[in-house]
Amino acid sequence: MDDEEFQFNESRNGMQKVAFVAIYDALTYRDMGMDIDVQDIVSSLLDRPYEECDYFVKASLVMAIKHLDEAIAAFNAKMRGWTFDRRNRVEQAILLLAYVHFFYVEPEVDKAVVINIALTRAHEYLADKEYRFVNAVLDNVLVHAA
Repeated sequence: MDDEEFQFNESRNGMQKVAFVAIYDALTYRDMGMDIDVQDIVSSLLDRPYEECDYFVKASLVMAIKHLDEAIAAFNAKMRGWTFDRRNRVEQAILLLAYVHFFYVEPEVDKAVVINIALTRAHEYLADKEYRFVNAVLDNVLVHAA
């Protein structure tokens, strides 16, 4: 990702991008065996004290870390021939953000909205046609129990 992509605006779309990058950063730290400092990640991305940062960004990152194992298990159960850890980190961040957005950050949000947001990120950051995989997996995983 180039520097231009790290200049976020304050819109909802801008905060969704920040949440995506924050989760990507946390996954990177995890893969490197490093401690994940939520406050440092969020405040450095938004260039302000953590207390002044957007709720959606903070909640998304905290829930992604807290529910990572659960999310990975849910994705693995629906990926035929793949596992979450075999997907690239960008795709992992997109999937994980959608998962926590739907189940924990805004559980009243419509599934189609969450998938549309994920597909927007997929079109921005993944190779052509990889968005289809994201769409199929999310469609199967983002289901509220009856």
